[in-house]
Amino acid sequence: MGDYDCKLLSNGTGLSSSRNQDQTDLNTQLVISIALGLSAFLAFCTLRPRWTTLYAARKRQKNAASKLPELPHTFFGWIPVLYRISEQQVLASAGLDAFVFLSFFKMAVKFLTVTLFFALVVILPVNHHYQKSPKAKLTSDYSPYSKPLEGWTIDSQPPGDASLQFKSGEIEYPDNLLWMFVVFTYLFTAVAMYLLIAETRKIINTRQQYLGSQTTVTDRTIRLSGIPLELRDEKKITETIEKLEIGKVESVILCRNWKELDTLFEQRMVFLRKLEEAWTAHLGYAKLFSRHASRQRAQSRSADHEQAPLLQDEEPNEQNHAAIDGQERPKTRIWYGFLGLQSRQVDAIDYFEEKLRRLDEKIDVARKTEYKPTPLAFVTLDSVAACQMAVQATMDPEPMQLLANPAPAPSDVVWQNTYLSRSSRIARSWSITLVILILTVFWSAILVPIAALVNLKSICTLSPQFAFTLDSNPISQSLIVTGLPTALISLLTVLVPFLYYWLSTLQGMLSQGEIEISLINKNFFFTFFNLFVLFTVFGTASQAISWVRINDTLAGASKDVGEIARKLATSLQDLDHFYLNLIILQALGLFPFRLLEFGSVSLYPITLIGAKTPRDYAELVQPPIFSYGFYLPQTLLVFIICIVYSAQSRAWEIQLLGLIYFLIGSFVYKYQLLYAMDHRQHSTGKAWLIICNCVIIGLIVFEIAMAGLLALQTAFYRSIIIVPLLAGTIWFSVFFRRTFDPLMNFIALRSLHSKAPYGDISPGESRYELETDRGRAVDEDEETGLRYINPSLVLPLEEVWLANNRVNGSEHVIAEDSEREM
Repeated sequence: MGDYDCKLLSNGTGLSSSRNQDQTDLNTQLVISIALGLSAFLAFCTLRPRWTTLYAARKRQKNAASKLPELPHTFFGWIPVLYRISEQQVLASAGLDAFVFLSFFKMAVKFLTVTLFFALVVILPVNHHYQKSPKAKLTSDYSPYSKPLEGWTIDSQPPGDASLQFKSGEIEYPDNLLWMFVVFTYLFTAVAMYLLIAETRKIINTRQQYLGSQTTVTDRTIRLSGIPLELRDEKKITETIEKLEIGKVESVILCRNWKELDTLFEQRMVFLRKLEEAWTAHLGYAKLFSRHASRQRAQSRSADHEQAPLLQDEEPNEQNHAAIDGQERPKTRIWYGFLGLQSRQVDAIDYFEEKLRRLDEKIDVARKTEYKPTPLAFVTLDSVAACQMAVQATMDPEPMQLLANPAPAPSDVVWQNTYLSRSSRIARSWSITLVILILTVFWSAILVPIAALVNLKSICTLSPQFAFTLDSNPISQSLIVTGLPTALISLLTVLVPFLYYWLSTLQGMLSQGEIEISLINKNFFFTFFNLFVLFTVFGTASQAISWVRINDTLAGASKDVGEIARKLATSLQDLDHFYLNLIILQALGLFPFRLLEFGSVSLYPITLIGAKTPRDYAELVQPPIFSYGFYLPQTLLVFIICIVYSAQSRAWEIQLLGLIYFLIGSFVYKYQLLYAMDHRQHSTGKAWLIICNCVIIGLIVFEIAMAGLLALQTAFYRSIIIVPLLAGTIWFSVFFRRTFDPLMNFIALRSLHSKAPYGDISPGESRYELETDRGRAVDEDEETGLRYINPSLVLPLEEVWLANNRVNGSEHVIAEDSEREM
């Protein structure tokens, strides 16, 4: 009895049935997820009215959110108010990107409602009716370790082994009933395509009206690239464009090699922060606000005492920050001499002030210097119609010359990348692609042990004693086999996007919107290929290896290729419980933590410890940034999982939990996009194209999976019938791109004079300019002179920030209530 034979587990002999263990796994995951999610949700309801600088940051600091209704400070009273916010209000307050993001959740809810209905009404009763009851027959050779494990079948074994003929949990359909899966494959694909087209038409109509009624600088500007050497002059570009007779040119900003100037600004900001730290150390933080202290205390006494600050007392701790009269000025060490081996201490304030003075002189000279022009320019035309005609036409007969594209918003431009050469951008793009391929191999190495945890038989091949110990303890087995892999996968989906975001910033893209779209693509590739495709393959491979090891030789196993294929197909079906538990954890356990903004709350004490100057404290109260590239790919993966399993045996469970996932997710993200988090990118809803492409990929995987399962049931004729549907889906993807992509990238000329979709346009100003941060606050930044220009050329030089005043053009202002909370 001291020897543990993995064959006993692999052949279906264990200490508990697979069906009961699956139910134990499900119950354990539900208890853990509900406990985590409920605690996070109750904590959010408690802290929301108290920590308004975090949970209402966008509402407090963004004009775009000023039109939104105020949420009550009651425990649950904010929920119905948030639910009643319409699509019109979402569009007017948060812009097209948020509108498109939330529209995807609504489309997913519609699809899952349909699939759940058929899963409950048809698939579940059929499975229950034709599910075989368990029956087992054992030989005389039986050990205490060979109790029957349901769900496995052994038709014959060599004499002397425990012979088990047993089929439980298996469903033997009548031959004619297999047509049900063919019908559902066609039906669910048709429903998905219908919803894609309907939702796309709605989004295009809203986008065309929304952008067609605008006349901002962004809407009238083209990004002209591939400018030949003989045309790299503002006047020549103007003449060339106007000769095309598409409109008049208002202004041309020819990008130049401003690297020297931008480097000086970066150095200046470094020394400016060091000087502020030196002044803060010398004067003390309390003295910096001495002029406002008495007024703050008076306001603090009259204010609502429930408005508690985030992790801080209401007033600054003057004992910790107050300066001591007559204290010595701070010192800093400078290195000089041969190879910088000599050093001495100097007065920090004088040293950094002198550094700033010299840098200011260099910046004044650099701003007057004429720099080498680059083949990139921003051309502002006199009308939106002229701009749209330029970007939708071919301007030059030479390839790769005078390429016109819609321009990003001025504040969305990454000016440091405008003077990169085309060859440099191509080299960076290919280098990042190579890095991602290397990372894919690295993630595969990480996923191998995680995939091994999903199956008890795989664990047994590594540690038989540990596997039999888990087999004898259902709760421990649930925590290790189900809970641990889902937690590790969820952790990867949170951490990996930060790496991909950093890689995206290195590609040399010209706008933050392009970086965001690139991040969505990279993160989706990781979640879909690594966490779904490769994870499924590795899970299947571990099952196959376990099956091969049961046989004495690989040659013996290779004689029956059909048996290997059946085992592999069974392994793929067995992974449904893993994805089911993954959706439970994501929906019920992690979504409430996103609502709580657990990351910001947990990191706040760390960043608070490092904050020293008024600038540091002001940055603490800025709204967290909502990045679609961090959240959209995970949601797409869950939707694809729901599509793939929509017609299989556990369809109703996965569809139900998927529906709960999207209902909770739409509510959580709606709150964050409208009230809590800032989203600065300006992609005008172009992420919808990525969403549609990913859904089509999910449909293709779904059809391949159903065809393979029917083939393994020897229903080859029915399997072949799905092949035309697969070809039709591929054709649909081509048709969809050709038909709808242009309308998602450009504005139709007939839409340019249409009214705004939700409200009339005021004379001289549209709702887009007045109510959204995609209008004047982003597209026409006051500090850049309402035009496209490198901020390093025109921004006033910031002075030392020592008080609650805007000093010499500084963008950072601490509101009085925020200052009091700090």
